[in-house]
Amino acid sequence: MGKPMTEMLKGVLEGIVLAILSGRPAYGYEITARLRDRGFTDIAKGTVYALLVRIEQRGLVDVEEVPSEKGPPRKVYCLTAQGRAYLEEFWRTWSFLTERLEQLREGGKET
Repeated sequence: MGKPMTEMLKGVLEGIVLAILSGRPAYGYEITARLRDRGFTDIAKGTVYALLVRIEQRGLVDVEEVPSEKGPPRKVYCLTAQGRAYLEEFWRTWSFLTERLEQLREGGKET
């Protein structure tokens, strides 16, 4: 990934992870796997885990420890009502930005 892609991804990764969790709860490795399945192959596991800590501290997810067949319990992350509201705002903002960027790409035409 080039530097512009990396920088842009940093700005939206939180929303992407919340969108992944909006479908169903998941644990950290599973979230990373889902990201990779969607083409986000260069995201380090450490980046995802640090982000999960931040969104937990902000009340956007709840965490439940679930026993694991292999090793220590897994932390399963689930969106809270606050997390769902934040995700809705993320999508509104994303739509606003993509519309304006598309206008710029088309030569700055106003609609």
